[in-house]
Amino acid sequence: MVDKIKVGGVIQNDQLACIGVLAMKDRPGIAAAVLDALGERGINVQFVVQVIDHEGNDQMVLCVDRGDLPAALMAVDALRSGLQPAAVHPLPEVAAIAIFGPDFRERPGIAGRMFRALAGRGINILAISTSISTVNCIIALADLKVAYTAICEYFDVP
Repeated sequence: MVDKIKVGGVIQNDQLACIGVLAMKDRPGIAAAVLDALGERGINVQFVVQVIDHEGNDQMVLCVDRGDLPAALMAVDALRSGLQPAAVHPLPEVAAIAIFGPDFRERPGIAGRMFRALAGRGINILAISTSISTVNCIIALADLKVAYTAICEYFDVP
């Protein structure tokens, strides 16, 4: 049995779709262009991660409500000539699962423990975002229930 670490709770969202906008040449304004285009269409981005890879390309992963996926893909498609992504990759059925505070910056190992809990159940993490009080993972929708159970085995959840 694992010694459980107390957390403030677990947040789940089973209504997400994910879009990867991949291998764009890095330059200022890419995130602004994508997020502005979505915002102008009334699409709320609930999760976004952007990183520059070893070849100097931007990789952006974002999540929107599943019902907004077609409109979000149209918005990104309208930017293709300016962004010139190597690929736009939609995943229509993903979920977010997160643990939250209190104040994780004073508690080393929280993220690793969450990732170990998911890996132990064979759950692949598609994207990660953290803050001082939250560790958030995007996973396949089909894995959400098992992910919650795994987290509850590793953490003291209220």
